[in-house]
Amino acid sequence: QVQLVESGGGLVQAGGSLRLSCAASGRTFSSRAMGWFRQAPGKEREFVATISRNGASTYYIDSVKGRFSISRDNAKNTVALQMNSLKPEDTAVYYCAADSVLLSWDRLPSRVVDYAYWGQGTQVTVSS
Repeated sequence: QVQLVESGGGLVQAGGSLRLSCAASGRTFSSRAMGWFRQAPGKEREFVATISRNGASTYYIDSVKGRFSISRDNAKNTVALQMNSLKPEDTAVYYCAADSVLLSWDRLPSRVVDYAYWGQGTQVTVSS
């Protein structure tokens, strides 16, 4: 079992920055890829970024490339999403998620169904 708790959301003006953090419990954190998703009102949950279990590889949706950066600290069981140059269209509830597959070095899952564990979400609001 993996429990995930996000923090760091808030209200920011366009062009500003926020750093989201996700704290994980359980012994399998370092054995799983981790991801961030977001969901805006009335829209489907959307993939944002993922990081491999050892942090060596990352993958982003095109709309956040060059602005967002995902990282992890396996010693502290945390994963972070640094968000810069925020835009109003980034407004959403952001979710941290843990891959359903263990012990795969190369996985960079980007589908909701790839993830077995989810946090409760943290609201990010970007004003124009």
